[in-house]
Amino acid sequence: MAIINANFLKLKAGYLFPEIARRVRAYGDANPALAERIIRCGIGDVTEPLPAAAVEAMHAGVAEMACRETFKGYGPEQGYEFLRQAIVDNPFAGLGISADEVFISDGSKCDTGNILDIFGKGNLIAITDPVYPVYVDTNVMAGNTGEADAKGAYGGLVYLPCNAANGFVADVPNEHVDIIYLCFPNNPTGAVATRGQLEAWVAYARANDAIILFDAAYEAYIQDPAIPRSIFEIEGARECAIEFRSFSKNGGFTGVRCAYVVIPKTVSGSDGMGGRVSLHQLWSRRHSTKFNGASYPVQKAAAAVFSAEGKAQVAALINHYMGNAKLLREACAAVGLPVFGGVNAPYVWVGCPAGLSSWDMFDKMLSEAQVVITPGSGFGFGGEGYFRISAFNSRANVEEVCRRVQALVG
Repeated sequence: MAIINANFLKLKAGYLFPEIARRVRAYGDANPALAERIIRCGIGDVTEPLPAAAVEAMHAGVAEMACRETFKGYGPEQGYEFLRQAIVDNPFAGLGISADEVFISDGSKCDTGNILDIFGKGNLIAITDPVYPVYVDTNVMAGNTGEADAKGAYGGLVYLPCNAANGFVADVPNEHVDIIYLCFPNNPTGAVATRGQLEAWVAYARANDAIILFDAAYEAYIQDPAIPRSIFEIEGARECAIEFRSFSKNGGFTGVRCAYVVIPKTVSGSDGMGGRVSLHQLWSRRHSTKFNGASYPVQKAAAAVFSAEGKAQVAALINHYMGNAKLLREACAAVGLPVFGGVNAPYVWVGCPAGLSSWDMFDKMLSEAQVVITPGSGFGFGGEGYFRISAFNSRANVEEVCRRVQALVG
Protein backbone atom coordinates (compact mmCIF):
# COMPACT_ATOMS: atom_id res chain seq x y z
CA MET A 1 0.00 0.00 0.00
CA ALA A 2 1.32 3.44 -0.95
CA ILE A 3 1.68 5.70 2.08
CA ILE A 4 0.60 9.29 1.53
CA ASN A 5 2.18 12.48 2.81
CA ALA A 6 0.02 12.90 5.91
CA ASN A 7 0.92 16.58 6.12
CA PHE A 8 -1.60 17.22 3.33
CA LEU A 9 -4.32 16.09 5.71
CA LYS A 10 -3.56 19.07 7.95
CA LEU A 11 -4.59 21.51 5.20
CA LYS A 12 -7.85 23.33 5.43
CA ALA A 13 -10.66 22.17 3.13
CA GLY A 14 -9.51 23.87 -0.04
CA TYR A 15 -7.14 26.46 -1.46
CA LEU A 16 -8.78 29.89 -1.31
CA PHE A 17 -9.18 30.75 -4.98
CA PRO A 18 -10.57 27.42 -6.21
CA GLU A 19 -13.09 27.66 -3.37
CA ILE A 20 -14.12 31.12 -4.55
CA ALA A 21 -14.46 29.79 -8.11
CA ARG A 22 -16.61 26.92 -6.85
CA ARG A 23 -18.98 29.29 -5.05
CA VAL A 24 -19.22 31.57 -8.06
CA ARG A 25 -20.03 28.63 -10.35
CA ALA A 26 -22.69 27.42 -7.95
CA TYR A 27 -24.26 30.87 -7.83
CA GLY A 28 -24.20 31.17 -11.63
CA ASP A 29 -25.77 27.74 -12.07
CA ALA A 30 -28.53 28.61 -9.61
CA ASN A 31 -29.09 32.08 -11.09
CA PRO A 32 -28.54 31.82 -14.84
CA ALA A 33 -30.29 35.13 -15.53
CA LEU A 34 -27.73 36.94 -13.35
CA ALA A 35 -24.64 34.94 -14.31
CA GLU A 36 -23.74 37.29 -17.15
CA ARG A 37 -23.68 40.24 -14.73
CA ILE A 38 -20.90 38.73 -12.63
CA ILE A 39 -17.74 40.85 -12.52
CA ARG A 40 -14.68 39.14 -11.05
CA CYS A 41 -12.49 41.28 -8.81
CA GLY A 42 -11.30 38.40 -6.66
CA ILE A 43 -8.26 36.58 -8.00
CA GLY A 44 -5.38 38.83 -9.01
CA ASP A 45 -5.39 37.89 -12.68
CA VAL A 46 -4.57 40.52 -15.28
CA THR A 47 -7.06 41.31 -18.03
CA GLU A 48 -5.25 43.52 -20.55
CA PRO A 49 -3.29 42.19 -23.57
CA LEU A 50 0.43 41.50 -23.41
CA PRO A 51 2.76 44.40 -24.26
CA ALA A 52 3.23 44.59 -28.00
CA ALA A 53 7.00 44.33 -27.63
CA ALA A 54 6.62 41.03 -25.78
CA VAL A 55 4.21 39.66 -28.39
CA GLU A 56 6.57 40.57 -31.23
CA ALA A 57 9.52 38.97 -29.46
CA MET A 58 7.52 35.83 -28.77
CA HIS A 59 6.52 35.60 -32.42
CA ALA A 60 10.19 35.97 -33.39
CA GLY A 61 11.12 33.23 -30.93
CA VAL A 62 8.50 30.89 -32.37
CA ALA A 63 9.79 31.64 -35.87
CA GLU A 64 13.28 30.66 -34.75
CA MET A 65 11.89 27.36 -33.54
CA ALA A 66 10.59 26.69 -37.05
CA CYS A 67 14.05 26.77 -38.63
CA ARG A 68 16.74 24.14 -38.16
CA GLU A 69 19.51 26.74 -38.02
CA THR A 70 17.90 28.67 -35.13
CA PHE A 71 15.91 25.91 -33.46
CA LYS A 72 16.34 25.58 -29.67
CA GLY A 73 15.93 22.36 -27.73
CA TYR A 74 16.59 22.10 -24.03
CA GLY A 75 17.83 25.42 -22.76
CA PRO A 76 19.87 26.13 -19.64
CA GLU A 77 17.78 25.25 -16.58
CA GLN A 78 18.80 28.49 -14.89
CA GLY A 79 17.59 30.56 -17.84
CA TYR A 80 19.06 31.99 -21.03
CA GLU A 81 21.92 34.42 -20.49
CA PHE A 82 20.19 37.16 -22.51
CA LEU A 83 17.27 37.29 -20.07
CA ARG A 84 19.36 36.94 -16.90
CA GLN A 85 21.60 39.77 -18.05
CA ALA A 86 18.63 41.96 -19.01
CA ILE A 87 17.30 41.53 -15.48
CA VAL A 88 20.64 42.51 -13.94
CA ASP A 89 20.99 45.50 -16.26
CA ASN A 90 17.50 46.84 -15.60
CA PRO A 91 15.58 46.23 -12.34
CA PHE A 92 18.75 45.25 -10.46
CA ALA A 93 21.14 47.77 -12.01
CA GLY A 94 23.58 49.08 -9.43
CA LEU A 95 22.57 46.58 -6.74
CA GLY A 96 25.60 44.30 -7.07
CA ILE A 97 23.67 41.34 -8.50
CA SER A 98 25.36 39.21 -11.18
CA ALA A 99 23.55 37.35 -13.96
CA ASP A 100 24.44 33.94 -12.53
CA GLU A 101 22.62 34.87 -9.30
CA VAL A 102 19.33 35.03 -11.26
CA PHE A 103 17.28 31.87 -11.85
CA ILE A 104 14.46 31.94 -14.42
CA SER A 105 11.33 29.94 -13.63
CA ASP A 106 7.69 29.56 -14.64
CA GLY A 107 6.16 31.49 -11.73
CA SER A 108 6.74 33.08 -8.34
CA LYS A 109 3.99 30.99 -6.78
CA CYS A 110 6.00 27.90 -7.68
CA ASP A 111 9.25 29.43 -6.48
CA THR A 112 7.99 30.55 -3.08
CA GLY A 113 6.79 27.00 -2.47
CA ASN A 114 9.72 25.17 -4.02
CA ILE A 115 12.30 27.16 -2.08
CA LEU A 116 11.47 25.02 0.95
CA ASP A 117 13.27 22.13 -0.76
CA ILE A 118 16.62 23.60 0.23
CA PHE A 119 15.76 24.15 3.89
CA GLY A 120 15.78 21.42 6.50
CA LYS A 121 13.42 20.52 9.31
CA GLY A 122 13.33 22.36 12.59
CA ASN A 123 13.46 25.92 11.28
CA LEU A 124 11.28 28.41 13.11
CA ILE A 125 9.30 30.16 10.39
CA ALA A 126 7.64 33.58 10.63
CA ILE A 127 4.82 34.72 8.40
CA THR A 128 2.79 37.89 8.39
CA ASP A 129 -0.92 37.67 9.12
CA PRO A 130 -2.89 38.16 6.90
CA VAL A 131 -0.72 36.42 4.34
CA TYR A 132 -0.60 35.00 0.82
CA PRO A 133 -1.91 31.45 1.45
CA VAL A 134 0.85 29.71 -0.51
CA TYR A 135 3.45 30.55 2.15
CA VAL A 136 1.45 28.77 4.82
CA ASP A 137 0.12 25.83 2.82
CA THR A 138 3.49 24.85 1.36
CA ASN A 139 5.01 24.81 4.84
CA VAL A 140 2.16 22.58 5.99
CA MET A 141 2.78 20.24 3.04
CA ALA A 142 6.49 20.16 3.83
CA GLY A 143 5.85 19.10 7.43
CA ASN A 144 7.08 22.34 8.99
CA THR A 145 3.93 22.88 11.07
CA GLY A 146 1.68 21.20 13.57
CA GLU A 147 -2.09 21.00 13.32
CA ALA A 148 -4.29 24.06 12.86
CA ASP A 149 -6.21 25.38 15.84
CA ALA A 150 -9.82 26.59 15.89
CA LYS A 151 -8.80 29.92 14.31
CA GLY A 152 -6.84 28.19 11.55
CA ALA A 153 -3.40 29.04 12.98
CA TYR A 154 -0.84 26.27 12.56
CA GLY A 155 1.40 25.19 15.38
CA GLY A 156 5.07 25.74 14.68
CA LEU A 157 4.61 29.01 12.76
CA VAL A 158 5.26 32.43 14.25
CA TYR A 159 2.43 34.73 13.18
CA LEU A 160 3.33 38.42 12.87
CA PRO A 161 0.17 40.54 13.14
CA CYS A 162 -0.51 43.12 10.45
CA ASN A 163 -3.38 45.48 11.17
CA ALA A 164 -4.57 49.04 10.83
CA ALA A 165 -2.57 50.07 13.90
CA ASN A 166 0.79 49.16 12.30
CA GLY A 167 -0.22 50.06 8.76
CA PHE A 168 -0.33 46.34 7.88
CA VAL A 169 3.47 46.16 8.09
CA ALA A 170 4.63 43.65 10.71
CA ASP A 171 7.11 44.67 13.38
CA VAL A 172 10.25 42.59 13.82
CA PRO A 173 9.62 39.88 16.43
CA ASN A 174 11.06 39.88 19.93
CA GLU A 175 11.92 36.19 19.56
CA HIS A 176 14.35 34.36 17.33
CA VAL A 177 13.12 32.96 14.01
CA ASP A 178 15.09 31.31 11.21
CA ILE A 179 13.06 32.07 8.07
CA ILE A 180 10.90 35.15 7.44
CA TYR A 181 8.37 35.63 4.63
CA LEU A 182 7.92 39.25 3.59
CA CYS A 183 5.78 40.43 0.66
CA PHE A 184 5.91 44.08 -0.44
CA PRO A 185 3.90 45.59 -1.97
CA ASN A 186 1.77 43.28 0.07
CA ASN A 187 -0.70 40.72 -1.12
CA PRO A 188 -3.44 41.00 0.14
CA THR A 189 -3.35 44.34 1.99
CA GLY A 190 -1.57 46.52 -0.56
CA ALA A 191 0.75 47.85 2.16
CA VAL A 192 4.35 48.86 1.42
CA ALA A 193 7.35 48.90 3.74
CA THR A 194 9.47 52.01 4.12
CA ARG A 195 13.22 51.93 3.77
CA GLY A 196 13.53 52.20 7.54
CA GLN A 197 11.21 49.25 8.10
CA LEU A 198 13.15 47.09 5.65
CA GLU A 199 16.42 48.14 7.25
CA ALA A 200 15.04 46.93 10.58
CA TRP A 201 14.18 43.56 9.04
CA VAL A 202 17.61 43.16 7.46
CA ALA A 203 19.28 44.09 10.75
CA TYR A 204 17.11 41.54 12.55
CA ALA A 205 17.94 38.82 10.00
CA ARG A 206 21.66 39.44 10.27
CA ALA A 207 21.58 39.53 14.07
CA ASN A 208 19.60 36.27 14.21
CA ASP A 209 21.32 34.48 11.30
CA ALA A 210 17.90 34.31 9.63
CA ILE A 211 16.88 34.25 5.97
CA ILE A 212 14.37 36.69 4.50
CA LEU A 213 12.21 35.32 1.66
CA PHE A 214 11.21 38.55 -0.04
CA ASP A 215 8.30 38.37 -2.50
CA ALA A 216 8.42 41.44 -4.73
CA ALA A 217 5.92 40.27 -7.37
CA TYR A 218 4.14 43.66 -7.29
CA GLU A 219 7.17 45.97 -7.18
CA ALA A 220 6.25 47.58 -10.51
CA TYR A 221 3.19 49.14 -8.85
CA ILE A 222 5.17 51.24 -6.39
CA GLN A 223 4.43 54.89 -7.14
CA ASP A 224 6.41 56.48 -4.29
CA PRO A 225 10.09 56.83 -5.28
CA ALA A 226 11.11 56.68 -1.60
CA ILE A 227 9.81 53.10 -1.27
CA PRO A 228 12.43 50.42 -2.11
CA ARG A 229 11.47 48.06 -4.91
CA SER A 230 14.05 45.43 -4.00
CA ILE A 231 15.29 44.13 -0.66
CA PHE A 232 18.77 44.39 -2.14
CA GLU A 233 18.51 48.17 -2.00
CA ILE A 234 19.08 47.69 1.74
CA GLU A 235 22.67 47.38 2.90
CA GLY A 236 23.41 43.91 4.20
CA ALA A 237 20.53 42.20 2.42
CA ARG A 238 22.91 40.33 0.12
CA GLU A 239 23.98 38.31 3.16
CA CYS A 240 20.50 37.33 4.36
CA ALA A 241 17.82 37.60 1.64
CA ILE A 242 16.36 35.82 -1.36
CA GLU A 243 14.07 37.79 -3.68
CA PHE A 244 11.23 36.50 -5.85
CA ARG A 245 9.94 38.43 -8.86
CA SER A 246 7.48 37.76 -11.64
CA PHE A 247 6.54 38.93 -15.12
CA SER A 248 2.90 38.09 -14.38
CA LYS A 249 1.72 41.38 -12.93
CA ASN A 250 3.99 43.85 -14.74
CA GLY A 251 4.10 42.25 -18.20
CA GLY A 252 0.75 40.47 -17.94
CA PHE A 253 2.35 37.00 -18.13
CA THR A 254 -0.17 35.19 -15.92
CA GLY A 255 -1.08 32.92 -18.83
CA VAL A 256 2.42 32.89 -20.31
CA ARG A 257 4.36 31.94 -17.16
CA CYS A 258 7.76 33.45 -16.41
CA ALA A 259 9.39 34.59 -13.19
CA TYR A 260 12.75 34.57 -11.47
CA VAL A 261 14.53 34.19 -8.15
CA VAL A 262 17.59 36.19 -7.12
CA ILE A 263 19.91 34.37 -4.71
CA PRO A 264 23.22 36.12 -4.01
CA LYS A 265 26.19 33.80 -3.57
CA THR A 266 26.82 35.48 -0.23
CA VAL A 267 23.65 34.04 1.36
CA SER A 268 24.28 30.88 3.35
CA GLY A 269 22.70 28.51 5.82
CA SER A 270 23.91 26.09 8.44
CA ASP A 271 24.64 22.44 7.68
CA GLY A 272 23.72 21.63 11.29
CA MET A 273 27.29 20.66 12.13
CA GLY A 274 28.91 24.06 12.40
CA GLY A 275 29.55 24.57 8.70
CA ARG A 276 28.05 27.02 6.21
CA VAL A 277 26.49 26.14 2.85
CA SER A 278 25.73 28.50 -0.05
CA LEU A 279 21.98 28.69 -0.69
CA HIS A 280 22.80 29.73 -4.25
CA GLN A 281 24.62 26.43 -4.75
CA LEU A 282 21.73 24.41 -3.30
CA TRP A 283 19.07 26.17 -5.35
CA SER A 284 21.11 25.77 -8.53
CA ARG A 285 21.34 22.03 -7.84
CA ARG A 286 17.63 21.79 -7.07
CA HIS A 287 16.71 23.86 -10.15
CA SER A 288 18.84 21.71 -12.45
CA THR A 289 17.35 18.51 -11.05
CA LYS A 290 13.65 19.36 -10.89
CA PHE A 291 13.18 21.99 -13.62
CA ASN A 292 13.93 22.00 -17.34
CA GLY A 293 13.67 25.74 -17.86
CA ALA A 294 11.07 28.17 -19.16
CA SER A 295 10.46 27.99 -22.91
CA TYR A 296 12.67 29.94 -25.30
CA PRO A 297 9.86 32.05 -26.89
CA VAL A 298 8.61 32.99 -23.42
CA GLN A 299 12.06 34.08 -22.30
CA LYS A 300 12.43 36.14 -25.49
CA ALA A 301 9.13 37.83 -24.64
CA ALA A 302 10.25 38.45 -21.07
CA ALA A 303 13.49 40.08 -22.22
CA ALA A 304 11.49 42.40 -24.48
CA VAL A 305 9.75 43.82 -21.40
CA PHE A 306 13.06 45.57 -20.67
CA SER A 307 13.36 47.17 -24.12
CA ALA A 308 12.53 50.87 -24.46
CA GLU A 309 9.23 49.97 -26.10
CA GLY A 310 8.49 47.29 -23.54
CA LYS A 311 9.12 49.60 -20.60
CA ALA A 312 6.74 52.21 -22.02
CA GLN A 313 4.06 49.59 -22.65
CA VAL A 314 4.42 48.13 -19.16
CA ALA A 315 4.17 51.62 -17.68
CA ALA A 316 0.88 52.09 -19.55
CA LEU A 317 -0.44 48.81 -18.13
CA ILE A 318 0.56 49.82 -14.61
CA ASN A 319 -1.10 53.21 -15.04
CA HIS A 320 -4.29 51.53 -16.20
CA TYR A 321 -4.51 49.18 -13.23
CA MET A 322 -3.51 51.86 -10.74
CA GLY A 323 -6.22 54.10 -12.19
CA ASN A 324 -8.64 51.27 -11.45
CA ALA A 325 -7.31 51.02 -7.89
CA LYS A 326 -7.88 54.74 -7.34
CA LEU A 327 -11.50 54.45 -8.45
CA LEU A 328 -12.12 51.45 -6.20
CA ARG A 329 -10.52 53.18 -3.21
CA GLU A 330 -12.62 56.27 -3.70
CA ALA A 331 -15.86 54.31 -4.15
CA CYS A 332 -15.36 52.33 -0.95
CA ALA A 333 -14.29 55.39 1.03
CA ALA A 334 -17.32 57.32 -0.23
CA VAL A 335 -19.68 54.87 1.49
CA GLY A 336 -17.75 55.04 4.75
CA LEU A 337 -15.76 51.81 4.59
CA PRO A 338 -12.19 51.74 5.97
CA VAL A 339 -9.86 51.55 2.97
CA PHE A 340 -6.19 50.57 2.76
CA GLY A 341 -3.79 49.76 -0.08
CA GLY A 342 -4.42 50.67 -3.70
CA VAL A 343 -1.81 53.47 -3.69
CA ASN A 344 1.41 51.53 -4.34
CA ALA A 345 -0.26 48.20 -5.11
CA PRO A 346 -3.08 46.86 -7.32
CA TYR A 347 -5.08 45.58 -4.34
CA VAL A 348 -7.56 47.53 -2.25
CA TRP A 349 -8.05 46.19 1.28
CA VAL A 350 -11.43 47.18 2.70
CA GLY A 351 -13.06 46.83 6.11
CA CYS A 352 -16.39 44.99 6.09
CA PRO A 353 -19.56 46.85 7.10
CA ALA A 354 -20.42 46.45 10.76
CA GLY A 355 -21.83 43.04 11.63
CA LEU A 356 -20.59 41.24 8.53
CA SER A 357 -17.81 38.66 8.44
CA SER A 358 -15.53 38.53 5.42
CA TRP A 359 -17.38 35.52 3.94
CA ASP A 360 -20.70 37.26 4.72
CA MET A 361 -19.46 40.18 2.65
CA PHE A 362 -18.37 37.84 -0.13
CA ASP A 363 -21.85 36.31 -0.26
CA LYS A 364 -23.55 39.72 -0.11
CA MET A 365 -21.45 41.15 -2.93
CA LEU A 366 -22.01 38.07 -5.08
CA SER A 367 -25.72 37.60 -4.47
CA GLU A 368 -26.80 41.25 -4.37
CA ALA A 369 -24.28 42.99 -6.62
CA GLN A 370 -22.87 40.13 -8.72
CA VAL A 371 -19.33 41.22 -7.87
CA VAL A 372 -16.67 38.70 -6.84
CA ILE A 373 -14.26 39.85 -4.11
CA THR A 374 -11.85 37.91 -1.91
CA PRO A 375 -12.79 37.40 1.76
CA GLY A 376 -10.04 38.54 4.08
CA SER A 377 -10.26 35.45 6.28
CA GLY A 378 -9.01 33.42 3.31
CA PHE A 379 -5.62 35.05 3.96
CA GLY A 380 -5.56 33.97 7.61
CA PHE A 381 -7.38 34.76 10.82
CA GLY A 382 -5.83 38.26 10.81
CA GLY A 383 -7.79 39.02 7.63
CA GLU A 384 -11.19 38.52 9.22
CA GLY A 385 -13.33 41.64 8.95
CA TYR A 386 -11.78 42.71 5.64
CA PHE A 387 -12.09 41.92 1.96
CA ARG A 388 -9.74 42.42 -0.98
CA ILE A 389 -10.73 43.96 -4.30
CA SER A 390 -8.41 43.42 -7.25
CA ALA A 391 -7.81 46.33 -9.62
CA PHE A 392 -6.99 43.92 -12.45
CA ASN A 393 -9.89 44.53 -14.80
CA SER A 394 -11.15 46.70 -17.62
CA ARG A 395 -11.95 50.33 -16.81
CA ALA A 396 -15.60 49.80 -17.74
CA ASN A 397 -15.91 46.87 -15.36
CA VAL A 398 -14.26 48.77 -12.53
CA GLU A 399 -16.53 51.76 -13.02
CA GLU A 400 -19.52 49.42 -12.88
CA VAL A 401 -18.19 47.75 -9.72
CA CYS A 402 -17.87 51.18 -8.11
CA ARG A 403 -21.50 51.93 -8.91
CA ARG A 404 -22.65 48.59 -7.51
CA VAL A 405 -20.62 48.94 -4.31
CA GLN A 406 -22.06 52.39 -3.68
CA ALA A 407 -25.59 51.16 -4.36
CA LEU A 408 -25.12 48.14 -2.09
CA VAL A 409 -23.38 49.77 0.87
CA GLY A 410 -24.22 53.45 0.55
